[in-house]
Amino acid sequence: MTVFHDGNEQKFIEETGLRDEILYNLLLSQDESQVLIALYDQNDVLRYANKGWRAAFHLAPGEQPSWGDLMRRNYDAGLGTVLTTKNFEEWLISTQSRRGKIPFRAFETDLVDGRWLWMTETVQANGWMLCIANDITPLRTDDRRLRQDRDLALRASQTDELTGVGNRRFIMTRLEELTRRELPADGVVKGCVAVLDIDHFKAINDRYGHQAGDQVLLDFARHAHSFVRRLDCFGRIGGEEFMLILPDTPLETGIGILERVLERIRLARPLQNWPDLAYTCSVGITALRADDTAQDLFARADLALYEAKLGGRNHISVI
Repeated sequence: MTVFHDGNEQKFIEETGLRDEILYNLLLSQDESQVLIALYDQNDVLRYANKGWRAAFHLAPGEQPSWGDLMRRNYDAGLGTVLTTKNFEEWLISTQSRRGKIPFRAFETDLVDGRWLWMTETVQANGWMLCIANDITPLRTDDRRLRQDRDLALRASQTDELTGVGNRRFIMTRLEELTRRELPADGVVKGCVAVLDIDHFKAINDRYGHQAGDQVLLDFARHAHSFVRRLDCFGRIGGEEFMLILPDTPLETGIGILERVLERIRLARPLQNWPDLAYTCSVGITALRADDTAQDLFARADLALYEAKLGGRNHISVI
């Protein structure tokens, strides 16, 4: 798929020999449109932005930052989207845990320059995301605030308060959606689900205190979430247990991802006052089957986790 970063659609047409009048005018019109348009790939890297989007989010022609890097840069410079958080990295993890996990969503956001945008995100099956924003600044301020409060309440209902990743309600809804997807044309079902549990977590709480335990949970969520791709979903399902949903992913690939998670956790040192404290986690993983329900998948992954713990912890068990 060819996309543009500098509005030079005519050059593309000349170089490729494409003379389709409709396509040319479509590309030209959207770049000049007052509507803000952007396209992100499955890794959340910006692959196209029209002039309006580039101006609103302070992008130079040709730039291809990831969404996270763009938001971080603008936050540090006081540009782009208004973010009221005092801890950007925690905000980023919380937002990324929900971003692009459903096929379509719409919400309102405000910019530092005073504009108010109505934003839509449409996610394709391959993970690419089309973002379209309209300026709704002229609408009544009190109405906008009411809708924003509604959006904030919805976000809170889907987010684990401590770690900022998806909560049990959010992750279980995504699990239900995974089992209800239509079979692919080739009839081959791909996907896997893992349950992750921090080893000896009660001992950490008992020895170092619950605040230290909370820091370990935050550290684990941050490291594990760094491996989550656009179509994946990661959340806390209770206590020290988390779930990772990997749609369209062969079991072998899922195991490889989780092996990297375990290796990262083994190297982590989350407590500043106890720099020698290390911890590990155990994982149970299972592959999606054509006739699975969400309860079937969860039960098998949970049983695999139980086997991993019986087998000495700090490794992956497969069922």
